[in-house]
Amino acid sequence: MTNNHEQQTIQLLKQIIEPNLNNDLVSLGMVRNLKVVEDYIYLKLYVGSHQFDLKDKVQAALSPLDWCKKAYIEVCSIPGVRITLAISSGKGGVGKSTTSVNLAMALSQSGAKVGLLDADVYGPNIPQMLGLKHSGVRAIDTPHGQKFIPLEAHGIKVISVGSLVEPERPLAWRGPVLHKLITQFLNDVEWGELDYLLIDLPPGTGDAQITIVQESPICGVVMVTTPQKVALSDVRRGVYMFRQVGVPVLGIVENMSYLEDATGKRTPIFGSGGGEQIAEELSAPLLGQIPLDPCICSGGDAGKPIALSQPDSIAARTFSHIAVALSQTFKIAVEA
Repeated sequence: MTNNHEQQTIQLLKQIIEPNLNNDLVSLGMVRNLKVVEDYIYLKLYVGSHQFDLKDKVQAALSPLDWCKKAYIEVCSIPGVRITLAISSGKGGVGKSTTSVNLAMALSQSGAKVGLLDADVYGPNIPQMLGLKHSGVRAIDTPHGQKFIPLEAHGIKVISVGSLVEPERPLAWRGPVLHKLITQFLNDVEWGELDYLLIDLPPGTGDAQITIVQESPICGVVMVTTPQKVALSDVRRGVYMFRQVGVPVLGIVENMSYLEDATGKRTPIFGSGGGEQIAEELSAPLLGQIPLDPCICSGGDAGKPIALSQPDSIAARTFSHIAVALSQTFKIAVEA
């Protein structure tokens, strides 16, 4: 009987469509920890700061269940944050953090309020890429407990484990400590009002990724890859993991796509067509192809992302196009 009641509940929840992504709440992974205990329904609803009305829609959708005495709905969100996006890669070294920083910069330049959470706990490079160096994070007491105050660089709010530990210290942490730290980053940061919170995930499909997906209202993931086949195999694993837990894959970014010389001739150093192939195979749009450009590397080392330092470069324009595509997907109107 319990299984039958759970199926009835899921079918009703699938009738509620999230208008921006044009899919139902269950398929989008917004409904989690659903349990039916005797005549009661318990579930968690993960939403952005602009979606609190969905709780009433869920209550209304479940009201026809004559066997249900009450539905207990726990709304989970990151206070003040509208859209939470994950930036992921199947393997390390493909430019995921570089993509996270420059995409955050491009979104900020479009007029959006942007935060960047560096959850790559074993290789927290984002503070250096944004010129924060060894700036420390401070905490304040609030009515809701102690909260971290994010740092700010180039108009972007940033929190990173790299700002909490001593420079060059190895982060040899086991699962429970890792879980606690990531949970604190998700729940105990005073972000203020943000249009976007980008989460730079560690590479792969391990504890950190699973914790973040389970504990945060991620409404989409951008996968970063390079053209070679080894990287594409790892992207497939990552995409399947996110889809199993109901997180939409918004698209693929192909990094290090080609090298362009002074005449405009493009040479595919790591092969070609890989991003297009994986995008077609997995029915996920190819959001952009980022060229090999020494200025991307030097800008990251100097704390001046290429999206900021060279806005007319091919790479910067590509990040800008990706930012526009995301804004259109989520229908966020920003002021220039």
